[in-house]
Amino acid sequence: MARNGTGLLLISLVIFLIYFGNVALGAADQAKFLSDVPEMLTLLLSVIFFVAGVLIKEANAPGKSRK
Repeated sequence: MARNGTGLLLISLVIFLIYFGNVALGAADQAKFLSDVPEMLTLLLSVIFFVAGVLIKEANAPGKSRK
């Protein structure tokens, strides 16, 4: 699944949903389960997986000339 980047994008989505859930709980004046630094690291990890997935998908795109 990682060969076409879909797995990395799904991992990115799951990590981002954890981040989003934490932000939504904080906005609703509920108890957040992540503090500031783990929240930032969660978002950073999500972005890293997203970029890696997109780059793999772009590299495997049909019609791309390989020189």
